[in-house]
Amino acid sequence: MYSLRFRLISIFIFVVTVTLAIFGIYEYAHLSDELEKNFTAHQKEVISRLETSLPSTLWNMDESTAEKITKAEIQNVDISAVEIRSTEMPEASFVHVTKSGNSKQNGPISKEFNQYQISAKLFAEITKRDASKGNHTPQALGEVIVTFSHDYIDKKLRENLTLTLVQIFILDIILIIALTLSLKVVFDPIRLLQSALFELSSHDAEAVTELPESKSQEFGKVIRGFNLVLRNLKNIIVLQRQAEEAAHAAAKETEEAYISLKAAQKSLLQAEKLASLGSLVAGIAHEINTPVGVIVTSASVLSEASQEINKNMAGGNIRKSDMTAFLTTATESTRLIMSNAARAAHLIQSFKQVAVDQTSEQRREFELIEFLNDVTTSLNPTLKKAHASIDITGHSSIHMDSYPGLLAQVITNLTMNAVTHAFSEGTNGKIHIDVSLSEPSVYIDFRDEGHGIPEEFLDKIFEPFFTTKRGQGGTGLGLNIVFNIITKQLCGTITVQNHPDKGAWFRICIPRVTEQLQK
Repeated sequence: MYSLRFRLISIFIFVVTVTLAIFGIYEYAHLSDELEKNFTAHQKEVISRLETSLPSTLWNMDESTAEKITKAEIQNVDISAVEIRSTEMPEASFVHVTKSGNSKQNGPISKEFNQYQISAKLFAEITKRDASKGNHTPQALGEVIVTFSHDYIDKKLRENLTLTLVQIFILDIILIIALTLSLKVVFDPIRLLQSALFELSSHDAEAVTELPESKSQEFGKVIRGFNLVLRNLKNIIVLQRQAEEAAHAAAKETEEAYISLKAAQKSLLQAEKLASLGSLVAGIAHEINTPVGVIVTSASVLSEASQEINKNMAGGNIRKSDMTAFLTTATESTRLIMSNAARAAHLIQSFKQVAVDQTSEQRREFELIEFLNDVTTSLNPTLKKAHASIDITGHSSIHMDSYPGLLAQVITNLTMNAVTHAFSEGTNGKIHIDVSLSEPSVYIDFRDEGHGIPEEFLDKIFEPFFTTKRGQGGTGLGLNIVFNIITKQLCGTITVQNHPDKGAWFRICIPRVTEQLQK
């Protein structure tokens, strides 16, 4: 691959050469046309003079005068020979003169390459006496043959072509020298900058030295800009090392928080498998969700900030403000993770104290109405505190073969959700649970007489962490747990809408005989 300098010089030389060649061709054609026109006019003039001056010499057979006339004509550069023939001696030349001298030849002259012969008849002039006799026909005395040479024209054209080629060659040499010197001024600083950039890319920035600043107005600014970038890069590397040290410390704290979070998740999974969820268990579970949600959110924020700072670092456009924002985010996120992890660990420890009396989750057969009564009875402390009550109606002999612990958690979470969101403080709330059987499915309608759900929230309430009570004890995980248990573990469906009377209405459809859960 040729260098940029070589390509630029080649382009300039090509353009100049082609331009000069075009003008040279035009000048050559113009000169050739002019010479040909002059050559043709000169031929006519010579023939005309000879037709006028030679007839009398032939009439008088004056060979010396004819020879003088032909020698005078042959002095022209484009005439190589002149031959006069007489009608009285058709086989021999009356006069034959060439460039090399004159001679009287018996045969015709030879026609060489690049020569042209023009012949003209010579006639005797008519005297008055001849005219009085009525004889008006001119008498042929002979002919003159003039050999014209094209060498002079060819020589002029060759000289013109040679001159044009020499001019093109000299101008190309001058242009090459001028461009080489001019581009040296441009490419030498560029080569210096290129070498510095390669060195910067292949070595540590701290090992690269700054370039000597040029006095040139344009390239001096470029080199000064490179030196400024190099200094900034070295400062960024220092800040990066400081940030890495801070991030390492934060990562260690985050790892400890993550271990605590994994322990909390394991405890939550164990909580979901408990056979009976009383009001105390439900309250603690909701409390655990709050710090866990804060931990997850803080860890997500810290992760996004780390990815952004790494992206800016890799792109080489990191700023001091970016590092300051990252350190602030990392510090605050770490503080929230540590404090909420400690809170979650404390709640989990409390949960373990009360979980000793709980049974493990097992699949068994049970009667639905009786089971729902037992669940709601365990929720009485919470219901009484909220001034709410539950009314259970429906088919009285629905025998289920399912997982009562999971179903109990669904009813508990729906009840706690209604107590938290459906009723105004200080008012008596009413909850209705109606069950029906349509083989092979069982339908459970859970309805409250509360405020209902705003229409814009109906499509969002099953999303994780969606709550209208954030900051007031709500985590947004209760209904998401309900949705996952119904759809994934109990293989059913759950829908929500506002009841025509008032309040929220959840319809649950699950198989009467649930498939065995995969461990």
